[in-house]
Amino acid sequence: MPSFDIVSEIDLNQAKNAVENAKRELETRFDFRGVDAKIELNKEHIELTAEADQQVMQLFDIFATKASKLQLDIGSFKIEKEDRHGKYITRHITIKQGIDKEMAKKVVKLVKDSGIKVQVAIQGEELRVTGKKRDDLQEVMQLVRSSNLGQPFQFKNFRD
Repeated sequence: MPSFDIVSEIDLNQAKNAVENAKRELETRFDFRGVDAKIELNKEHIELTAEADQQVMQLFDIFATKASKLQLDIGSFKIEKEDRHGKYITRHITIKQGIDKEMAKKVVKLVKDSGIKVQVAIQGEELRVTGKKRDDLQEVMQLVRSSNLGQPFQFKNFRD
């Protein structure tokens, strides 16, 4: 029976490239001359540090632009808390990897409610979709792509 997996993952090498490109642009930007601002990548987190809140948001815009040029979905990055240390503001951005249980249940419910004759199984941080016809699986792919669930999904391991 044909099947495929629904996953939500981001290439960490591409994320690293986006951070490096953003650092390069940060060095050449006129509005950041003389300003102590930096972008750092730590395993699953990105830290944006600057002296003012507006500068932190500009750092995020620079990073988002560089990430989108590298085909990274901005929905894969979750803006977390903001820390204030003296004159510096640090904003943490988490890189979303995998599909959590709550999101997996939403996707399963979406597919079941559509009436397409497929089975969806939650397997850890990914979903396995199995059906009798390839057309049904492609219909599920289109349904998941068109739904706005707040997280980007990729499809892999398509088997006949």
